[in-house]
Amino acid sequence: MTVSRTAFPSPYEMTSPAAAEGWERLYPYYMLFQPWRRSAEEERFWFRDSQHWPTVVKPFETVIPELAFKCLGQFNTRHFVVPPAYGVMFRIHQGHVYLSPVAAPDSRIPARARQFLERAGYYYANWDRLLENWKGKVLGTIRELESISFSELPEVQPYEDVETGTGLGAADALLGGYDRLLSLCHRAWQYHFEFLNLGYAAYLDFFHFCKQWFPDIPDQGIAAMVTGVDMELFRPDEELRKLARLAVELGVDRALTVPDPGEHTLIALSREPRGRDWLDAWNAARDPWFNFTSGNGLYSDDRYWRDTPSLPLGYVRDYILRLRRGEAIDRRLAELAAERERITCEYAALLDVPARADFEAKLGLARQVYPYVENHNFYIEHWTMGVFWRKARELSALLHRAGFWPGANDMFYLTRDEVRAALFDQVSGWAIGVEPAGPGHWPAEVERRRRIVAALARQHPEPALNEPPRAITEPFSVMLWGITGERIRSWLAAPGDLGDLTGMAASPGVAEGTARVIRSPDELDLLQEGDILVAPVTAPSWTPAFGKVRATVTDIGGVMSHAAIVCREYSLPAVTGTGSASTRITSGRRIRVDGTAGTVALLD
Repeated sequence: MTVSRTAFPSPYEMTSPAAAEGWERLYPYYMLFQPWRRSAEEERFWFRDSQHWPTVVKPFETVIPELAFKCLGQFNTRHFVVPPAYGVMFRIHQGHVYLSPVAAPDSRIPARARQFLERAGYYYANWDRLLENWKGKVLGTIRELESISFSELPEVQPYEDVETGTGLGAADALLGGYDRLLSLCHRAWQYHFEFLNLGYAAYLDFFHFCKQWFPDIPDQGIAAMVTGVDMELFRPDEELRKLARLAVELGVDRALTVPDPGEHTLIALSREPRGRDWLDAWNAARDPWFNFTSGNGLYSDDRYWRDTPSLPLGYVRDYILRLRRGEAIDRRLAELAAERERITCEYAALLDVPARADFEAKLGLARQVYPYVENHNFYIEHWTMGVFWRKARELSALLHRAGFWPGANDMFYLTRDEVRAALFDQVSGWAIGVEPAGPGHWPAEVERRRRIVAALARQHPEPALNEPPRAITEPFSVMLWGITGERIRSWLAAPGDLGDLTGMAASPGVAEGTARVIRSPDELDLLQEGDILVAPVTAPSWTPAFGKVRATVTDIGGVMSHAAIVCREYSLPAVTGTGSASTRITSGRRIRVDGTAGTVALLD
């Protein structure tokens, strides 16, 4: 590997991409690298969070990283007092999200450790009860989001409001609805992190124990001891497989294997003799399991299964075709469980009695909390955020009809505070009986921002900023994002270096095949049987497509990233955190993926 530079550029010295000048004015000031913070900001190493935000973030969409990292820090720093870690700082630079973890001072770690043991210990001791309570809170938040309605302002208030002495106008409901939308989103992200880092902490404690007693144990060996469990995140995919089997049993599979299935397929099925039985099962699965996005739920234009039937129907068609070929379509849970117990017993046998007791206690806790690490994705990122974005699009469409912007979804080119101002402009004009100012102000500004966002999207962003540290020791950076010294060196490598790639050994096994580079969910239809999926990052909702592929390779992600966990649960070899696989490998090239060693060989 030829390293042509020793550091990444400073954000303060980078020029704006062509046609994107003034991009900074699209985002709130506190999300930017500001001149008065330069000295402190340049001392920190920042890496791009392409795992969660792989593409340019529109102004309104910044509400999600804003709330996510605020809430992550809140639970690390103020609730559970995680000993070595505060929160994670984030900045928007040229439209992309960059992160820098904040470590707790060494002097404060002992006192924080005592508080953490008490606070986290209570959650661990009452995990099942508190988690059941958590689910009730999240479902209640979803119901409240669903109840929000953004209605057109009436010509006059209904006479009933006069009779009842309500004393409030339609503007109150409109403004209050927007405030509730943001407030409930904030609440949901607090719930997101209420348990998440405790799940990671328990696994990390078990991980360190294993590294201490078994210095040569591979990371995959540790991960294997908690795999093979039933998770709700996989339930949407399980429903698709049930629907595929039911279609074959009912004899309606021919109607479901037509090219480009969609809403018309469901209409045609309603005319089939047994089609109604299948549609009843479809509708039962749809709520709630099709509240699942083809992306990751963090962007306003993510498409959801419940709203776009062609997405789940396409996966059902693929499963039916596999069933016709006599292939097994179920997850190999029994095999995973058997391997999990074999590895566990072999390592436990190497310990003396006291150490084995510690091993079993830490493993038991890790297994208990492990499902939440993935399950929360369905309830928060997919279901809750799906409702949030749907309601936000309703509001955007309302103001579009009032002339505020040219497209129904153009509200997302405004920040959340600008939307509040535009909304007040609308209700103020309505109340006074005059035209609002927004239709004269926002259309041109939205078009200007649209051009800037498009220009930012054409620019290949830097994977990191500033000088990297000598070593990456922050455990979550390694486990979740796969940020290691090797990854940083690959980012710094000369562009012409086309040698083999290394990454994180994320899921065991070896596979050879034709690479298929997939950069977005919209390209999943390009996957062919036997391909090797190469992507900047994958999403949990891509799992139905994994039945077609032999292995997976990603640019970013550690052994506890979503891609790594899903691939292990689906017995699919995977190498994550390669740094540049999706740009250095082209579709059609033959590659060999060694998920046990963490290498990707270019064969042609």
